[in-house]
Amino acid sequence: MEQLAAMRVYLRVAELASFTQAAERLGLPKASISAAVQQLENQLGTRLLHRTTRRVQMTQDGQAYYERCRDLLSDMDELQAMFQAGEGELTGRLRVDLPASSARMYVLPRLPEFLAAHPRIELELSSTDRRVDLVREGFDCVMRVGVLGDSSLIARRLGRFEMVNCASRDYVARHGLPATLADLGRHRLVHYTATLGARAAGFEYLTADGVVFLPMAGVITVNNSDAYQAACRAGLGIIQVPRVGVADGLTSGELVALLPDWRAEPMPVSLLYANRRHLPRRVQAFMAWLAEVMAPYLIA
Repeated sequence: MEQLAAMRVYLRVAELASFTQAAERLGLPKASISAAVQQLENQLGTRLLHRTTRRVQMTQDGQAYYERCRDLLSDMDELQAMFQAGEGELTGRLRVDLPASSARMYVLPRLPEFLAAHPRIELELSSTDRRVDLVREGFDCVMRVGVLGDSSLIARRLGRFEMVNCASRDYVARHGLPATLADLGRHRLVHYTATLGARAAGFEYLTADGVVFLPMAGVITVNNSDAYQAACRAGLGIIQVPRVGVADGLTSGELVALLPDWRAEPMPVSLLYANRRHLPRRVQAFMAWLAEVMAPYLIA
């Protein structure tokens, strides 16, 4: 198998962690997939993948080779597109990850305009509250909401979500409207954790000295943003969310804003991408478009 084709096969096997799934996605016999990876390992003189009956995992050398292959193939795709499709036309695969609620509410409704402007782009869109591994899972860029941890990735700040405390109209009718932080001792919070079983932080509010968390009782803990809002609308407790995400409920009266003087710190929204010498034009174009889409919903 020709070198670049073998490299593309390796990338797909590494991303899917499966020879069988890679063969299905690429429309090739499984034997050809195995032969391509074996060819690369023989040429490089190193093992790229650990293979067992249950899983396929990159070795340390395999991870380094994956990252360089992905950069090289992206550059080759873009170089070829410059002459085949004209310099102004973008082409190739674009894999991005967005938070589920942001994808559903803001990005997907406007996505047809981006794809109409760039019809030769093949978009793979992941929308989940799980923090994906950008490099290992082969994403070109991801949008993250919240404080970023230490990372080798490049971060581009888009803005911040203004936060609001709210509960359903039914909840307020049953439990009353809290006027002070002390009143929260008689109320329930819908708890949110990325991993079920972890301890929820509690009610967050910002003071001159920084962020404070007030422990609160609650009857439900969820691990995704859609369930978080749904629990609130069902009357199960108070939530703290970006105001733009519940604007319809606040306007209709289904939801009631609470404790405006004790709100959570505005939540940063960022784009992350790998540290590369040359970022493909299709990735640059998508990130610029995404920043434009999100701008009306963010504060500085």
